[in-house]
Amino acid sequence: MTDFMRWLYANYIKPQLDQEDISAYETSVSLMDTCLDENLKIQHNRVLEFYASHAFLLGLRTGAGLKEAVRQ
Repeated sequence: MTDFMRWLYANYIKPQLDQEDISAYETSVSLMDTCLDENLKIQHNRVLEFYASHAFLLGLRTGAGLKEAVRQ
């Protein structure tokens, strides 16, 4: 990932994810904290960073693509 994407994740995407209501996923999130060792937690956080950043970009691209469809 580029430095900008890392910055975007750390300063925009991650804070948004941290504020979300996780009550429907509380058990799964709790298991991630208790079942993974420190190395796996680091790797999990890196994978989360990658997929969350790319999902954000996908949303931008989808919105830009839909702009033409809305005009018609």
